[in-house]
Amino acid sequence: MRTTRKWAAALAAAVLTPVVAVPAQAAARLALPHPTGHSAVGRHTHQLVDLSRTDPWVPESGPRRLMVTLFYPAVPGSGRPAAYLAQDEAKAVVDNAGIGDALPGPELAATRVWSRENALPLPGRRPLVLLSPGFGAPRQTLTGLAEDLASNGYVVAAVDHAYESLATRFAEGVLPCAACDLIDQVGPVRVGDNRGVDLGFVLDRLRHLPWVDRTRVAAVGHSMGGLASATVMRLDPRVRAGVNLDGPVLPAEGVGDRPYLLFGTESAHSPGSVADPSWDAAWPELTGWKRWLTAAGADHFSFTDLNLLTQQGGLFPEMPLTGARSLELTRAYTRAFLDQHLRGGPPGVFDGPTADNPEIAFH
Repeated sequence: MRTTRKWAAALAAAVLTPVVAVPAQAAARLALPHPTGHSAVGRHTHQLVDLSRTDPWVPESGPRRLMVTLFYPAVPGSGRPAAYLAQDEAKAVVDNAGIGDALPGPELAATRVWSRENALPLPGRRPLVLLSPGFGAPRQTLTGLAEDLASNGYVVAAVDHAYESLATRFAEGVLPCAACDLIDQVGPVRVGDNRGVDLGFVLDRLRHLPWVDRTRVAAVGHSMGGLASATVMRLDPRVRAGVNLDGPVLPAEGVGDRPYLLFGTESAHSPGSVADPSWDAAWPELTGWKRWLTAAGADHFSFTDLNLLTQQGGLFPEMPLTGARSLELTRAYTRAFLDQHLRGGPPGVFDGPTADNPEIAFH
């Protein structure tokens, strides 16, 4: 009972407006791979409100809001089954992707996940990973990565940035992606700057939680979330390391001598490519430990759950790199990076190409 009260009190002090998730139903076809770690995984979702800032995309909506799901090592058997997505979020995903006939929203919502809602956290302080999704994508598209990290002893804060997703539910329902209509006018730098401030605010609110080691913090993001990982490092020296999953790096000089991993697709981020020249420009500015990896056959969404789930649903069966394998590689290299730079682990897979992972090239 004391552990339960401590958990509830700490969350009440850290976050606002709890969100009740809809329990998942048994999934017929869709399931995330089992986490690789030894710990059970809990999760808890809340809305954070930054009263010091007005929303940059819809000022009339009031203060900046963020939807945050914490994933953490948990007491086995505690909590209740969790949903992958709420029904209205899943409907928005498939409707916007135009795949609702082949992959109905209720089936996507019922994807088998391994985390349990409101499970009791295991005692002890653990490194914190700030996790930011791609532009237009909800934070749930990184659930497979978040659950894996939590099972291996990390606290993961997956963040949805209001009005930057096509499928994120706040109290009044699924918000429109207002920023999607403005991105061509403002450019990615502004998005990255806003997200960098968002992630710093999340860190402010979570660093006092009794299960978070505030001296060991990293930022990981996909696509525009990858840009946010570099931006929050530029803005906030508390973030010790960053991982960019197939996103731009604009600018990179603020990362300085802190460890940074670029992990992306061959086609977009080969040396000399004009598809995203920011990686070429950023590389000399990264003065600390750094690696630039690409995965043969990967596409932009290989670093998320989406390729795996659409393949399980019968869509796009001939991907050069399967969704299951791409998620396996994303988990392995992200986890190895964090183990090395937040826990002092060995370089391992970053010494160079390995026979076990022939898809990965070092640049």
